[in-house]
Amino acid sequence: MAISVEDRTSPSAADIVPDNVQERRIVVFLVLSGLFLGTLGMLNILGISRFVKIFTWDDFAVTVAVGALPYPLTFLCTDLISELYGRRRANQVVGMGLLLNLWVVFIIWLGGVLPGFESIDPITGDIVRDAADRLPVFFEIRSLTFGTVTASMIAYLTAQFVDVQLFHFWKELTQGRYLWLRNNGSTLISQLVDTTAVILISHFLAGVLPIDPAQNLWPQLITFVGYGYAFKLIAALLDTGPFYVCVYWLSRYLRVDSPFSQASLMAEKPRSRDG
Repeated sequence: MAISVEDRTSPSAADIVPDNVQERRIVVFLVLSGLFLGTLGMLNILGISRFVKIFTWDDFAVTVAVGALPYPLTFLCTDLISELYGRRRANQVVGMGLLLNLWVVFIIWLGGVLPGFESIDPITGDIVRDAADRLPVFFEIRSLTFGTVTASMIAYLTAQFVDVQLFHFWKELTQGRYLWLRNNGSTLISQLVDTTAVILISHFLAGVLPIDPAQNLWPQLITFVGYGYAFKLIAALLDTGPFYVCVYWLSRYLRVDSPFSQASLMAEKPRSRDG
């Protein structure tokens, strides 16, 4: 028996569905939210520790930060949670992402202030750099993470909330039809917000982008935004198929209403003149 979006996560829902179905809903929610939160944590730690070439053609190369590679998966997860569990659950998961960011920052800060075994300059009190004038690996990561987490906490979580709100805006506007529209319409706009914000914040607030001071600043920033968004745009378009497959299968597995349910399919049929 299918239930409405409003009921599927309420306490009363457990009374009207078999225990095994309720267990499935809990497990799938944990998997989706776990993927979202785990990817978010990995993204913030890897951040801009390395830039990789996604596509090259002659002298033209599209490069993105390694932390952006798993990024599109987070939007797929929140879109699936929005579709299957509703806006409130999706916003709760995004809010938990904020707490995760703060936890990552706290642990990395704590690891830096506690005494370790590094050599300390007796005059300045600073950690002694190696022969290549580099800090120990942890402190290199710590420096980058503080910058990227600050940028991503503002940009990423803003974009995720925008994604959830736009997803349900399109869903209500189309009365639950056109699944591809709310999937892509919400993700593409929210990822443009995120990409632009994270690049600008990373440079102007954290100063962690590899900017060449010998060249004009804004063309470089626009290039970073363009490359990052192009990668996310392609990934978002490619995830339309998996999104349809997941909604189709999971809505039946979890026994929830979906665009593929009989009621939804009937709603999409044009009414007769007599109806």
